[in-house]
Amino acid sequence: MSTLIALFLSVLLADAPTTKPAELSPDLRKLQGEWSMVSGEREGEAIPADYIAMGKRVVKGDDLTVTFGDEIFMKAKIKLDDSKTPKTIDYDVKEGAAAGKTQLGIYTFDGENVKFCFSEPGKDRPAEFKTASGDGRILSVWKPAKK
Repeated sequence: MSTLIALFLSVLLADAPTTKPAELSPDLRKLQGEWSMVSGEREGEAIPADYIAMGKRVVKGDDLTVTFGDEIFMKAKIKLDDSKTPKTIDYDVKEGAAAGKTQLGIYTFDGENVKFCFSEPGKDRPAEFKTASGDGRILSVWKPAKK
């Protein structure tokens, strides 16, 4: 019987997120679950509304998956530092165009929504929530997905 229980527990634990919920920072706890894209811009240009409507991000523990429609845009590990101003976020990109690279960004919560500004991999972290032509930055706003 104890072997059966141990086997059952090992199966359950194999699917557990890499970071236990008790270890998550308050901000990382706020980011858990599914989010829908509200708005975005890249290098000063608005992202088309039809593309925004397809944007979804899912956070489980410190694992992030971003999709647009049925296409995986990126999978990454998230690292936050809420002691800085603005708060910082790093993506250790595991899958997608920037796989194997680190992408540096900033974030802030606005009510239930969250806003991010990221530089392209290999570039300095943005200092403010804005983009301009040729800067390689992406600004996006996300809201919790309706269940």
